[in-house]
Amino acid sequence: MSTPGAPAPTPDTPTRAMLRAARRADADRRPWTFYALAAVFSAYALFLYSPMLCMYVLSFQGPQGALSFPMRGVSLYWFHQLWEGSTGDIAGAVQRSIPLALIVTIVTVVFSVAAGLGFRKQVKGSSAIFYAVIIALTAPGYILGIGIGLMFNLFGWPTNWYSSALGSQLSWTLPFGVLITFAVFGRFNPAYEEAARDLGATPAQTLRMVVLPILLPGIIAIALFGFTLSYDEFARTLQTTGPSNTVPIEIWSMTQNVTSPSIYALGTVTTGISFLIIGLALGAIALIQHRRNAGGGGHHGH
Repeated sequence: MSTPGAPAPTPDTPTRAMLRAARRADADRRPWTFYALAAVFSAYALFLYSPMLCMYVLSFQGPQGALSFPMRGVSLYWFHQLWEGSTGDIAGAVQRSIPLALIVTIVTVVFSVAAGLGFRKQVKGSSAIFYAVIIALTAPGYILGIGIGLMFNLFGWPTNWYSSALGSQLSWTLPFGVLITFAVFGRFNPAYEEAARDLGATPAQTLRMVVLPILLPGIIAIALFGFTLSYDEFARTLQTTGPSNTVPIEIWSMTQNVTSPSIYALGTVTTGISFLIIGLALGAIALIQHRRNAGGGGHHGH
């Protein structure tokens, strides 16, 4: 039956049944390689997420729970243990990791966008500067962290999460931010800037009202990379955080002496925080794209 008030379908208008039939026909025409690759991807996803799912399930055990199956009851007991600080300085580690990740995110976004703006024109020495930034990705993180820690000791500076650890993490996040920025600027159409200048906008107004809004989804992606890379970073932070642990180091220290499901509960909490940040970032990007498409501006990024 047709919906009251809806336009009657014409012979050229495909109905839902026709569309479903077309999709089934397309599915029937798929080659065997499609199903083989789908099976490989499913096995990969199972291999990737099964350990995490086991950790999530075991974190909800009862007070008599152990580190392996079978489960012994179902409760939030081990999450309460974390909250009360019975198994480690979890609250302090979170209070250090999140501000550190936010600072790293802000610095990464600012410097990456500035680098993208600066490298839009070919200048003398730009290639050397670019490779000097990117080469930090090839250095082993643990060795780089040791080097930064030794440098601070050489100058008599105390290592801490807001100084030496910040520098070591920026050596990891900035190259990623620069690479993403270059990809974003590669899709940017400079005609919008020229139009803004023709309408009398100053360079600052063009940047604030034209360039940055168009690049906002890419900037959110840079921020997402900066936050998640910082929040989960271990190797570069181990030798530079000083006496106060971040969350990954606290988890590592707990593996040395904690033999209860509280370590699984901590993994569940930290993974949930990461997924929450990723979801918010992806939701913001999707909302921006939806508004652009609704306003007829879906071509801005091209």
